[in-house]
Amino acid sequence: MKTDLTINGEARTLDADARTTLLDALRTHLRLTGTKKGCDHGQCGACTVLVNGRRINSCLTLACMHDGDEITTIEGLGEPGDLSPLQRAFVTHDGYQCGYCTPGQICSATAMLEEAKAGWPSHVTDDVTSAPELTDAEISERMSGNLCRCSAYPNIVDAIREVWKDKQ
Repeated sequence: MKTDLTINGEARTLDADARTTLLDALRTHLRLTGTKKGCDHGQCGACTVLVNGRRINSCLTLACMHDGDEITTIEGLGEPGDLSPLQRAFVTHDGYQCGYCTPGQICSATAMLEEAKAGWPSHVTDDVTSAPELTDAEISERMSGNLCRCSAYPNIVDAIREVWKDKQ
């Protein structure tokens, strides 16, 4: 099935079986291997990408469902020598250990910061009538769909908080 996608700002046409997940399309068909396959059940967040600015688990959606959509992977957020603010903060705060979950963490955090900036509350937001404050509890709740088996969570939270403060 032919599917037109814009991936990291580049128009791409995918010709794949209609049952191909977005994750497999990115990794196997389009050779964008930054997005990782973790659990393949939507439970770990390693495959998180941005679709039209919103974070999704790419293992849980079919590529053909995104005809015409804009997909951003970790490769589209920054590159060596020109890292995104979150990528730089992850390096500065050692927000990774083995690095396997890092692309999904960074994609998720990128969208999460935009959600918070837009005033979207989370389950733990105390006052839903004002802009959320990104406390440890807020960041943990908002990033709860992304697991890190190496337990770099405190460093990930520090990296996110640094970028949030810079956006204020």
